Amino acid sequence: MSRLIGVRGWILALLGLVAPLAVGQESASDYAIQVPLSLSGEGPWYRLELPMAVHMAARYADLRDLRVFNGAGEVQAYALSLGSARQHETQQDSAVKWFPLRGPLHAEQSPGVRVQRSTSGTLVEVLGEEGARADQEVLRGWLLDTSAIEAPLQQLTLDWSAGHEGFQRFSIEASDDLQHWRAWGDGQIARLTFADERIDQRDVRLPGQSARYLRLLWSSPRQAPQLLSARLLSASSDRLAAPLSWSAELSPSSAKAGEYRWDLPLALPLQRVRVELAEANTLAPVSIAGRREGQVQWQPLARGLLYRLPQDGQEVLQDELELYGAPVQQLRVQVDERGGGLGSAAPSIRVGIRATQVVFLARGTPPYVLAIGKAAGSAASLPLSTLIPGYDDQRLAALGVATAAATPLLEVAAGAEQAPGWDWQRLGLWAVLLAGVGLLVLMAWSLLRARPAAP
Repeated sequence: MSRLIGVRGWILALLGLVAPLAVGQESASDYAIQVPLSLSGEGPWYRLELPMAVHMAARYADLRDLRVFNGAGEVQAYALSLGSARQHETQQDSAVKWFPLRGPLHAEQSPGVRVQRSTSGTLVEVLGEEGARADQEVLRGWLLDTSAIEAPLQQLTLDWSAGHEGFQRFSIEASDDLQHWRAWGDGQIARLTFADERIDQRDVRLPGQSARYLRLLWSSPRQAPQLLSARLLSASSDRLAAPLSWSAELSPSSAKAGEYRWDLPLALPLQRVRVELAEANTLAPVSIAGRREGQVQWQPLARGLLYRLPQDGQEVLQDELELYGAPVQQLRVQVDERGGGLGSAAPSIRVGIRATQVVFLARGTPPYVLAIGKAAGSAASLPLSTLIPGYDDQRLAALGVATAAATPLLEVAAGAEQAPGWDWQRLGLWAVLLAGVGLLVLMAWSLLRARPAAP
């Protein structure tokens, strides 16, 4: 029994010696590249637009080998935010011309009109229906000329002369040719006065569609007021593509007539490639293929026409092709020489991937350092909603900004293969495991020797 206790003591002692290897904290020195960060704006959260050179210096495309350290060498909590497409809305407030619509007070049909247009198509006058008696006509509504507004109409704002108080209700119709009308519903404006206070309701929501003309016909009361102004709020929405992070110029690793190849440090999800067109009057049909390291077959990625040509006294340039996020480590560009090729010198390229932001919670003392490039990296990023309670896109845009220092060391590492290094933490864990197995075998052997022989 005492021998068993002694063996156990040896095991515990050995575990105590090697435990620091197994649970030791990460250090910036474990990473191939360390980039100083400068902070500006309000913290404690900061966002960093990750340079493309950092992506190319990483050991893993998903950036699992990325960390942020403070001045005391402590790891900072962080999240990764991938750039995405966004909707951008532009609003415009425009004053428009208005023309009176007259007709019998109790007529059910809409007032008939004749119009006169300028050479540009804009209305200059609206005439009453021929044959109608002026003494039997009243102001029934207004025709608005919105032909100068191309964006969808969102809101109508009216102002009218004094003396017309209370609620006013009218129908809204839209047309592009003044002959065919489509209903846009009803509108209501109001002016209320009480105890020297006045309340105006002048805005009317519109359905967000485009139209060259609007017809407003009053239904309650039947007679329309005199307008002082008419304004329309229009809004156009544009879809902005996901922002990209571009590499520096990359020279081909091999070149021959009509074919060029490039090797990247690791397989990256490429979105676009930009080919240098050094010479004017270049016209080149090209096809692009890619493959990962170890693959034999090339996978077609894109086909298109690149050119740099004169047009109307200016130069037009088409030097990019879409690759749609295919993971690629080797690129091949084949040029149809019937177009004259890409020139006498081998072209360089730039590759683009979706931009990535690193958002981290600054804790402790500066300076802060971004570290990248660990052979046995493991993911440690948090979801943004966990890192920033109550996270939304507006709050993300208001965070402080971190900037990575431009360092030649980073550029060198990004363009070269990184030699694998020793992972001392993993080696230490294996040493613990093997030592434990060896001691268990020794303990079992000692117990077998000490067992008394059967009588």
